[in-house]
Amino acid sequence: MAPSSPVRGRLAALDLRRRPVQVLLCAVLALAVVTGVLWRPVLADDHRPRGSVVLSTGVTTGVYARYGQLLRGQLAADAPGLTITLRSSEGSVENIERLVSGEADFAIATADAIAAYQTSGGPGAAHLRACARLYDDYIQLVVPADSPVTEVSDLAGLRVGVGQDQSGVQPAARELLAAAGLDMETDIQPVNAGIDTMPTMLEAKRLDAFFWSGGLPTSAIEQLAEYTDIRLVPLGDLLPELNRLGPQNAYYRAAVLPPDAYPDIVGSHVIDTLAVANLLITMDSTEHDIAEQLTRSVINGRDRIGQEVHAAQRVDLRTAIYTGPLELHPGARDYYRSVKY
Repeated sequence: MAPSSPVRGRLAALDLRRRPVQVLLCAVLALAVVTGVLWRPVLADDHRPRGSVVLSTGVTTGVYARYGQLLRGQLAADAPGLTITLRSSEGSVENIERLVSGEADFAIATADAIAAYQTSGGPGAAHLRACARLYDDYIQLVVPADSPVTEVSDLAGLRVGVGQDQSGVQPAARELLAAAGLDMETDIQPVNAGIDTMPTMLEAKRLDAFFWSGGLPTSAIEQLAEYTDIRLVPLGDLLPELNRLGPQNAYYRAAVLPPDAYPDIVGSHVIDTLAVANLLITMDSTEHDIAEQLTRSVINGRDRIGQEVHAAQRVDLRTAIYTGPLELHPGARDYYRSVKY
């Protein structure tokens, strides 16, 4: 027998009340599925490292400082949760000391300065690691165009800018002078100054010459050449003697300064000189994923950074792994393996 009309009415009312609940449940389930699909790429990025690190660079007007600024910008795009605090310094020697003391997490330093620190038995030297070979510094000896100096041995008795005490320039200057038979402390008048002041001092005739180690072109030397006649002294003939002086000098290589490096220099032509690699370095205690991310950002940012730091255009996967005298940090090594270097 069919239910009476009042019963049918109650069943119909109950069915109507259930439908919105069913519809709502279906809508919630559908939204959950769609949300999961849409948010999956975002959730997948949660593995990117977070926090902050300190990068020790160099003098505020130098290439190290500008490279650090550009790398910070690249990292902001690659891993927004990881930020870099930049600290200026006198250069490679101070940067190494900051790393081993815990004042910095990453730093830029030349291979010869690192080798010298290792050779001298510096504290924590065994725990230094590298993330990437960045670009080469070219060692440059700048003199006025009318200077009688034609080789390093001619600097005897002269006022020579040799870089700041904790820079990478000063150890290089010391070794070059020694290779030419000169003692930096007794055979010349050493002036401890940086690239931010040496060009002005040369123009004002308060210096007879100065050493510099930097990427090509170095803007301070470019600017000096615009209003002062200068030239560059060849250094390449000192390489054999440098190698005999000690293992820390094994990281210098023969190089040439091409004419277009500084087109405003009077009589500019190919100059035989020396080059040494710059490395991005850290400690073996640095977290794996952070070292991996910094290495990734170095490679990712090559083209953008290279627009302003021209030497950085040479950074690539084939050269970045050659970080002697340091071993690669495991995080950096895993990055290179992941991209099949």
